[in-house]
Amino acid sequence: MDHGAHHAHAAHQAHGGHHRGPVTWGAAAKATLHCLTGCAIGEILGMAIGTALMWGNAATMVLAIVLAFVFGYSLTLFAIRKAGLDFKTAVKVALAADTVSIIVMELVDNGIIALVPGAMDAHLDETLFWTSLLGGFVIAFLLTTPVNKWMIGRGKGHAVVHAYH
Repeated sequence: MDHGAHHAHAAHQAHGGHHRGPVTWGAAAKATLHCLTGCAIGEILGMAIGTALMWGNAATMVLAIVLAFVFGYSLTLFAIRKAGLDFKTAVKVALAADTVSIIVMELVDNGIIALVPGAMDAHLDETLFWTSLLGGFVIAFLLTTPVNKWMIGRGKGHAVVHAYH
């Protein structure tokens, strides 16, 4: 038996079986869509709450960003907890899996909203509110997918979750 190969295989398995090498665009898009779902829930909820309560732009954006991170991490956390990981390990995996993706999405999405004239002052019943928010999500998805593809190919980002699916 080749003990070196056995040890290398065991070390790879202990490392969570992270994917390295070529990654399909479909896999990257799926990871991005998963992350975007949590971000969108938090972002929409935060923008809606802040707008409905007539908070200022900064407070509304901060709430939206915080909730985007909370919901983004939560979707991954619940999925990997369901796979049997203890809470502390699951939190570490969720942070490793989603942090860069959420940061990129939030920078892009909030940047779009901030740059669209009148979007920050639009109300919930206005088309501008929803089109700038949803348009920001589309652009964030398009810009974050290559980032996730690159990270997964290096065993980072969403790749750390694959061992628990």
